[in-house]
Amino acid sequence: MPPNTTASTGQQPGKSGRRKGRKARLIVLVLVLALIGGVAYGSYWSISTVRASFPQTKGTLTLKGLSGPVEVKRDNYGIPQIYASSDADLFMAQGYVQAQDRFYEMDVRRHMASGRLSEMFGKSQVDNDEFLRTLGWDRVAQQEYDTKLSATTKKYLQAYAEGVNSYLQGKDGKDISLEYAALGFTNDYKPQAWTPVDSISWLKAMAWDLRGNMQDEIDRALLTSRLGPKQIADLYPQYPYSRNKAIVQEGQYNELAGAFEQGGTSGASGTSGANGTGGTSTGTASGGSGTAGTASGTAGTASGASGTEGLDSQLGGLTHVLDDLPPAVGVNGDGIGSNSWVVGGEHTITGKPLLANDPHLSPSLPSVWYQMGLHCRSVSSACQYDVSGYTFAGMPGVIIGHNQNIAWGMTNSGVDVTDLYLEKITGNGYLYDGKVKPFKTREETIKVAGGTSKKIVVRQTEDGMPLLSDRDEELVKVGRKATVDTAAPDRGDGYGVALRWTALQPGTTMDAVFAMDKAKNWGDFRKAASQFEVPSQNLIYADNENHIGYTLPGKIPIRAKKDNGSIPAPGWDSGYRWRGYIPQDALPYEYDPERGYIVTANQAVIDPDTYPYTLTADWGYGARSQRITDLIQSKIKDGGKISTDDMRQMQLDNSSEIARLLVPTLLKIDPENQDVRDAQKLLEGWDYTQDADSAAAAYFNAVWRNILKLAFGSKLPKELRPKGQCLWVEPVNTTGPADEAEKVRECGQRDPDQAQPDGGDRWFEVVRTLMDKPDSDWWTTPEVGTRPAAHNRDQLFKRAMIDARWELTAKLGKDIDTWSWGRLHRLFLKNQTLGTAGPGFIQYALNRGPWELGGGEATVNATGWNAAGGYGVVWVPSMRMVVNLDDLDKSKWINLTGASGHAYSAHYVDQTDKWADGELLPWAFSDQAVEKSTADKLVLKP
Repeated sequence: MPPNTTASTGQQPGKSGRRKGRKARLIVLVLVLALIGGVAYGSYWSISTVRASFPQTKGTLTLKGLSGPVEVKRDNYGIPQIYASSDADLFMAQGYVQAQDRFYEMDVRRHMASGRLSEMFGKSQVDNDEFLRTLGWDRVAQQEYDTKLSATTKKYLQAYAEGVNSYLQGKDGKDISLEYAALGFTNDYKPQAWTPVDSISWLKAMAWDLRGNMQDEIDRALLTSRLGPKQIADLYPQYPYSRNKAIVQEGQYNELAGAFEQGGTSGASGTSGANGTGGTSTGTASGGSGTAGTASGTAGTASGASGTEGLDSQLGGLTHVLDDLPPAVGVNGDGIGSNSWVVGGEHTITGKPLLANDPHLSPSLPSVWYQMGLHCRSVSSACQYDVSGYTFAGMPGVIIGHNQNIAWGMTNSGVDVTDLYLEKITGNGYLYDGKVKPFKTREETIKVAGGTSKKIVVRQTEDGMPLLSDRDEELVKVGRKATVDTAAPDRGDGYGVALRWTALQPGTTMDAVFAMDKAKNWGDFRKAASQFEVPSQNLIYADNENHIGYTLPGKIPIRAKKDNGSIPAPGWDSGYRWRGYIPQDALPYEYDPERGYIVTANQAVIDPDTYPYTLTADWGYGARSQRITDLIQSKIKDGGKISTDDMRQMQLDNSSEIARLLVPTLLKIDPENQDVRDAQKLLEGWDYTQDADSAAAAYFNAVWRNILKLAFGSKLPKELRPKGQCLWVEPVNTTGPADEAEKVRECGQRDPDQAQPDGGDRWFEVVRTLMDKPDSDWWTTPEVGTRPAAHNRDQLFKRAMIDARWELTAKLGKDIDTWSWGRLHRLFLKNQTLGTAGPGFIQYALNRGPWELGGGEATVNATGWNAAGGYGVVWVPSMRMVVNLDDLDKSKWINLTGASGHAYSAHYVDQTDKWADGELLPWAFSDQAVEKSTADKLVLKP
């Protein structure tokens, strides 16, 4: 949202009474302070302003357009369950109720998705709006609505919008949300009516945050400015298929050689285990070179214009733009994970499946998720839904949850659906196969609150790729320094950068949501999932007939043989364009595997030796998925059974796999300093669990952070390192120590939450691989002050132990008995607009925290932190759920915050303490259970 500004201290200005402007601001200050504290004569204003936006949850309201009465039953946490007699009434009521609780959040989301943030927050958002208008999410959403979605889906979207607009009717901003009251002090913004396209646009924003390996593609290109191909390959090791199992192990797919959804030549050759349970294949992947899960060893080589040194300026500029964009549901596409797994009835206490899910996204206030139930009083052709779960405020239906027959969960698949292309710009066109093609152009007008509107021209290629380099001055330098081969066109004034992304084409994901919500069995679910085009997700499944399954949906490109999508490609060569999409029937799935469980946690979907298509070059490395698998196996060995609470306990597992690897070596090191020895003793007998009160976890994670900083941080280019970190670094193409006179001073340029090395499971794998190479140049670091130089692994580890000791002394005090991981690893929940950029007193009113958390990076309890930037929590299990298919009323769930987006509502953060403690709430589903749990009942009448 709006960039950070200096927060007001709330102190009275020295001579503010002499000038009207300052006097006005002082009045505002007094009023807002009264709003916060509800004190003195300002208490009436504060109470009326705060309470004006609270929803009515009891009694009766008239909702024009309903065909019959609708009941809204809320439990003690304000979670609504809606009962209606027609689909249209159900979704109209959903729109009304979500607007009651979350309209400000919905309004901000649609302005972000449509590139209209400046209309709410002024000129600070113009650059973001320019970039978002260039992507054109709302334009694609409009095309989806006009040309792709079914008539029934459109009917539901229209009903939802009518419900939202019924809530807005006759209300001023202050009647809707406290944030609008605050905005009213600086501009006269007024909320506009909701449209069906506003709901669809949010899917594009979600897809952007889950877009796959675009950041890795940028980073590999940036690394070439300092590192060679071998060194880059060290930092992108091959996926460890033998150690961390892929999702699909006994699965199926249909071999459709030569069958592309958009024509082209065959992307697969050979035969496969078509329609069988083995899913093996002797074919080779001609749809993309290299093996999924590896960097293919090509990063940094000159293939066309791909991945060559000199992209640092251009792509550094792009990274700057991406860092500034507000995240929709995640940390701007980097570091996002999730866990989901399902255990079949043969391994559970109930004899029916149990399904768990906890998506890992950036923390936000309110939570990105909204819990609710949508119930037809009698399921029939007129009213088809009886579903409960998590959705997004602003979108009808349920995204993750269960109905009366099935349950499903999601994790991000990580498949590669984005590619960057270098474009040779010539006049008003671009070079393509030796000919100049004209850009398609459109003019966009950006309206600015309190300022002058700005017009921009968006250029895109014939096949719809927007030219991102038009949106940042640094990006126009793309070809000025890029190394290309002799066949590349003359660089002239430079190359542009264009984006190919599956979400920039209209799709049918909204149809899929409604179809999944009413699916009755595996066949229905697979059919519905095939429409879930963007973003591609791992979908797990269970039903009350004791079946479990997994399917990978999505529009996934087939690339040319010479391009695996891991680095930017030359746009002037048609040989690098996509060849179509993998047919849905050819995507991997698994149904009732013999092992009796399925785990998805962003690991590789399938071993490339058994599958003829390349899905990505950048999987997660499987640390979480294998830990979950190990926990399940330990429970079911010798006939053991798993309970609902066992599933919950697995979600809370804090075990650190990298600690398990490194601590034995760290304990063998003999530091001379007694204070360092005292810290080292914390690791003796430690069980590698990262509880919030653990001093050992605090010290180990500090050591891990310093290992990464010493071994890799100073050797990465400035574009990847955190802002504010200025180092004297080694010359280009070296990892070993250099003479002091040869070093250069460079300061990091990336936001700390996005910087490298981030300490995730890729870095686990990097260090794991290097542990057997104790004399590698990566283990070298120079002497700094009193800190000794290191020439091998153990010397660097000793240096990291020293640095960690003094870092924690500064942060936590000299007495190690007072140390704890939670004191370092804290979660702050911030309102994503005024809570990050408003005056200090507004931030105080809207934000909450901190919470001291356990868990960590690449653990099952994935409270992620970025080792390059610090220890603070940057992404979290955004919700947790466990579905019991034997008795749905015994299912459990929790949200990160609460149902309400109103800052002083009782339901603003009423679930957070329990979330932090690892608790789950009862999840009522049946009519009887919902009625028993009902605290407030509202009847909406026609």
